[in-house]
Amino acid sequence: MYRCRPTTDRHSSSASAGHGKSASSSRHESSRHGSRGHDHGSHSYSRRERIFEQGDLRHVILKLIADKPSHGYELIKDIEERLGGAYSPSPGVVYPTLTLLEDLGWVTMAQTQTAKKAYTITEEGLAALEREKAAIETIFARMGRVADRAGVGPAPQIVRAMENLKLALRLRLERGKPSDEAIAVIAAALDAAALAVEKD
Repeated sequence: MYRCRPTTDRHSSSASAGHGKSASSSRHESSRHGSRGHDHGSHSYSRRERIFEQGDLRHVILKLIADKPSHGYELIKDIEERLGGAYSPSPGVVYPTLTLLEDLGWVTMAQTQTAKKAYTITEEGLAALEREKAAIETIFARMGRVADRAGVGPAPQIVRAMENLKLALRLRLERGKPSDEAIAVIAAALDAAALAVEKD
């Protein structure tokens, strides 16, 4: 489905070696994990300010898990909302980062009260957050500025949803004329969406 994406930037990495590690330790960790935990896409919202510098996304995810045990999809949506829809990390970035955090001993997978498995922070993870407290506060402040700028103009979430709808309709119609029952279902869904929008 169509998704709004930020501008591209080749120099971004979502889960590089953490602060306080030596260069040799960082290289060893990178070698051990291969390409896991590294974002080969963009973390840039504009040329004026990069959203995530090297290693930032790892700390953002760790902080969000500390606030509330979460699974990957919840983290993706949480980050997107905190950025005002300006950027949404892909599963190909988030899940390898979670695996890396788990390998580092900073998070663990556990059963929650809702019977779903979610990542929770460990004592080692809490210690890592404390060491990087000032840096993490800076990252979230930057995310807040990005969200403020994203509030100017059409909401990216609405634009994306509209494009998703157009694409879904086009793909369905390309498969052939829908049955009378399918037409009624589609029309009812569109009417319901229109009513929901008008009520706002």
